[in-house]
Amino acid sequence: MKIQKEIITLNPGQSFKIFSPSLRNSFYWHYHPEIELLYVEAITGIRHVGQHISSFTTDDLVLIGPDIPHLNFDYGIQTDYHQIVVQFRENFLGDAFKTAPEFEAIENMMKQSIYGLSFFGPAKERAIQKLKSMNGESAFVQMLTLLEIFQLLASTNDYIQLNDRDTRVKIFLDDKIRMASVYNYIHLNYDKKPDVNEIADCVHLSTAAFCRYFKKQTKMTFTDFVNQYRITQAKTLLMKDITVSEACYEVGFESLSYFNKLFKKLTGINPSSFRKANHSTRFSLENV
Repeated sequence: MKIQKEIITLNPGQSFKIFSPSLRNSFYWHYHPEIELLYVEAITGIRHVGQHISSFTTDDLVLIGPDIPHLNFDYGIQTDYHQIVVQFRENFLGDAFKTAPEFEAIENMMKQSIYGLSFFGPAKERAIQKLKSMNGESAFVQMLTLLEIFQLLASTNDYIQLNDRDTRVKIFLDDKIRMASVYNYIHLNYDKKPDVNEIADCVHLSTAAFCRYFKKQTKMTFTDFVNQYRITQAKTLLMKDITVSEACYEVGFESLSYFNKLFKKLTGINPSSFRKANHSTRFSLENV
């Protein structure tokens, strides 16, 4: 599957779309001219926006600008989860954001959305509660609530800018390689010994050319990407009745000390502390 342009149909009588998609068994690497505010609640998952690849734990609230390629946030999730997605055009309120001084902070946030913004802290939590309250409300009330959410997020410094450059689709359109092939190969082999020579052959490139391509597209080496994927899978395992050493070897690491070091580097917490903090999760685990 190459990158796809999503055609968004707005809800009748509304200037934006709000819905709760479920695509965990699909690889949906896509873009659209609309801005997207995405909330996902899950034990852990993959965040791939533009050239940024990382994982999230518990939940995530992200603002994705127009024409930014991104992977569906529920891709590969193996536990219960919930999503709320709001999509809207840059000019869905006409020129209000650009001309009304009351909207100056929101307009600046929308401009910055071309880098992808992931929020945290009290403003994020308040915004999430307002997002959840929109279900079942009239279109007018939903619009007012959405503006309140925008103002909350535009007024906080508690966010991470995911990309350090403009990653709109123009830099990806000439890509002849199917990112789905890379993800699929890693998903099938992350617990073994993924071989960069094999995946390079799968996408019909020399190993050197593939490594250059992959680093350019993701700003990560293939090995770093595999390790990031392994740690994401390990977090899910640690939610179950499984030890740290069992999780380490099950996702393909051969050294427990290296696993502990890498886990802390990527998540900010060591695996035993993560397991203790999240073992009694309120999410129910399920086999996929």
